[in-house]
Amino acid sequence: MARDRIPIAKPMLGAEELAALQGPIESGWVTQGPEVAAFEKEFAACVGTPHACAVANCTAALHLALLVVGVKPGDEVITVSHSYIATANAIRYCGATPVFVDIDPATYNMDPALVEAAISDHTRAILCVHQMGMPCDLNALVPLAQRNHLPLIEDGACASGSEIQVDGTWDRIGKPHGDICCFSFHPRKVITTGDGGMLTTGNPAWDARFRLLRQHGMSIPDTARHGARQVMVEASTGLGYNYRMTDLQAAVGRAQLRRLPEIIAERRRLAARYHAALEAIAGVYPPHEPDWARSNWQSYAVRLDEGIDQRKLMQHMLDAGIATKTGIMNAHREPCMADHKLRFPLPHSEAAQDHGILLPLYPGLTDEQQDYVVKNLENGS
Repeated sequence: MARDRIPIAKPMLGAEELAALQGPIESGWVTQGPEVAAFEKEFAACVGTPHACAVANCTAALHLALLVVGVKPGDEVITVSHSYIATANAIRYCGATPVFVDIDPATYNMDPALVEAAISDHTRAILCVHQMGMPCDLNALVPLAQRNHLPLIEDGACASGSEIQVDGTWDRIGKPHGDICCFSFHPRKVITTGDGGMLTTGNPAWDARFRLLRQHGMSIPDTARHGARQVMVEASTGLGYNYRMTDLQAAVGRAQLRRLPEIIAERRRLAARYHAALEAIAGVYPPHEPDWARSNWQSYAVRLDEGIDQRKLMQHMLDAGIATKTGIMNAHREPCMADHKLRFPLPHSEAAQDHGILLPLYPGLTDEQQDYVVKNLENGS
């Protein structure tokens, strides 16, 4: 009997999510409404922030975050190239220029030691990325940003449920450490709403601005207008966007949020099994988790010795029915950024892409399937 293909990722969806959809469907309110408001409140409580604003996706969240902190044409934003293209694109949406610094090869995240040299008179913000769910070194980045009077935006697309130790206490990513954190609920993320995003902040004025901009700058939200006892006429107060989340998505998100502890526990168990198994494979190295970080293991990236052919190994895995991905893309290498001029060399970012492979990891991956992945990784390397 042929073995079922093992995907790189698979959302954990079932009867709870299906049941959650019944309420908004029966109510007739399926766009941004009471389910979105409830999801925002519950997500805020989950990560420990006073304000959470739901939007259509994480790219929208990043765009709004940059706009609200004042990024405009001609500005520069310090970030990493080693990230999905959305990180750089959000900066470009504002007419600004991404200035790329290299990553720490151990964590695949922005190297704080390289940021200071990248700051110029045009720098408007720092945008770090909690890549693959591994927390950035916020204990270094936050004071650096404050010292230079720059807002720190966190691309936490992959980081729902990840934790960082700050002053001896474990905090969730999304609690106000930096100024704004942006999350994704794409199907490849730890929890999903089909697609969707969230902004968290400790700044009430910024939160109010997010809510205005996500709905075409309309002065009165639909929920207030439809619930009013007197006629209310809204007005467009300025350029805004259609970045709303639907109540259908939010209902699924609320069910997913209740599952978050079990999802993370299973991901961490699977990651630990990979760690143990990889000790026996020469030339293949597991990812590093600092003692101040607890990753949700949104993705599991192994590093290969330079003598191992990445593409040949991936083809071997695919022939065995196992999906893999190359290391995280580098935005500066993409055709859409062919005219971008690098200011700093990015050897660790490029090596992470060229010599990294993402292995399947998701709740529902059985121990037998995981052992089969490891066996084929060893045989093909």
